[in-house]
Amino acid sequence: MTAPGVVAPPAVAPASVAAPAVSMTRRYTFPAAHVLRHPSFSDRENQRVYGKCANPAGHGHEYAIEVTVTGPLDERLGWVVDPSVLDAIFDAQVRARFAHCLLNDDPVFRSQVPTAENLAQVIYASLAESLADRSSARLVEVRVVETRRNSFSYGDVK
Repeated sequence: MTAPGVVAPPAVAPASVAAPAVSMTRRYTFPAAHVLRHPSFSDRENQRVYGKCANPAGHGHEYAIEVTVTGPLDERLGWVVDPSVLDAIFDAQVRARFAHCLLNDDPVFRSQVPTAENLAQVIYASLAESLADRSSARLVEVRVVETRRNSFSYGDVK
C-alpha cells in the first residue's frame, strides 16, 4: 500500500534497471587500538610496509562504523529495521567484542593484520547472520572510518 502523495515504484522494474529500495545507515563508534604487523615479516619489513603503524606499542582510534541495511518497509512502523534491534545486534556482536581492546588480541586477527579493511570484513560477517535472524532487512555495507582521511567499505560497494 502506498501512502497518499507517494508515487509507487513500477510493479516490475525493467531488466536493466534495479527496483527502487529503501536503505538505512546507522553510525556507531568505539575506541580500540591495533598494531599493524604481519607475523611472517621481519621487524624491518613490517616497518617498511606499515611505517609508524607497526610500532609494537600500538596506537588507538575512535572508530566510526556505518552500517547500511536495506529491505522492505514495515508497513505499520515505516522502518526497514527497528533501530533498537540494529543497535542491540551491533552492541552484542561488535562493540562488546572490540571496544577498549587491542584488536590484535582477537582470535581472528591472530591470523590476519588488523587493518581497517579487514576490520570492515570481520564486522560485516559478525552482523550479517544476526541481522538475518532478527529482521527482514539485509546487510548491504559496513564502512569503517578510521581517521578523518581514511575510511574503508565492505559489502555491496558501489
